[in-house]
Amino acid sequence: MIYRRRPSPLHAARAAVGCGYCLALAVAALTLSAPLALGAVVVSVVCAGVAAGVGRNLGRAVRFALVLGLLVAAVNALVTPDGLTVIWRMGDLPILGQTDITLEATVYGAILGLRAAALVLCGVMYTLVVDPDEVLGLLRRLSFRSALTVTLSTRMVPVLLSDSRRLADAQRCRPGRPPSRLALLRAATAGAFDRALDVAAALEVRGYGTARRPQRLRTPWSRHDLAFAASAAAIVALAVAGRVAGLAPFQAYPGLSSPVGVGEILLALGLVACALLPFLDRRGLER
Repeated sequence: MIYRRRPSPLHAARAAVGCGYCLALAVAALTLSAPLALGAVVVSVVCAGVAAGVGRNLGRAVRFALVLGLLVAAVNALVTPDGLTVIWRMGDLPILGQTDITLEATVYGAILGLRAAALVLCGVMYTLVVDPDEVLGLLRRLSFRSALTVTLSTRMVPVLLSDSRRLADAQRCRPGRPPSRLALLRAATAGAFDRALDVAAALEVRGYGTARRPQRLRTPWSRHDLAFAASAAAIVALAVAGRVAGLAPFQAYPGLSSPVGVGEILLALGLVACALLPFLDRRGLER
């Protein structure tokens, strides 16, 4: 999963705004605990990914996030003895000792798993929609050489992976015994050294060895920058206000309590609306 420029409002926004948008969704997932609110955050991330044109890649991440969420839920149900409603007595287990699965621990584990899934999806969407070169450009005035090194590293890793795949395909076409992984690693490493020498020579010709810290380029904010910045601020404000006002309460121990009223429904709908409204403006993106 790597970044590719796509005709979407989120891709058109600057990197700082894209980072803030993804971070706002992650903050909402960490702040809220009610199942309805967390479900709204997950729906927002998935729908935003589809609207940004990365739904297929995000779908692969959804499967990983579901497995991770189920694992978190199972571990919490096994190791947490709290709760009043016992649904399964497993007896005396090695290491764990007397183990009783309670409904409260299971539900709370599901909440933790849903939160973990939401955070994973936020991270994947950041990878798919935010230009890494622009992110490194934000830090160029702090450490120019470090930003250049990281940029070269992140660009060379996909190139080396594609080189190794092509080498493997070419060697499989040859008759006889298939090549070992050590042979592929040796060939890919030799190619990496050759590429490093070429890149170093090109950078030396362009004067990167003596380059000064670049001046900051000030570009005006576009309508997509403003829309997603306002969306990120609204998401964080809704999450914090909902937590402070107690609009999405959730209590697992000693008994389950998660009331759903008009305020909780409005909070969930507000999160989804704030996350998706900036995608409605698609003027000029198809060109």
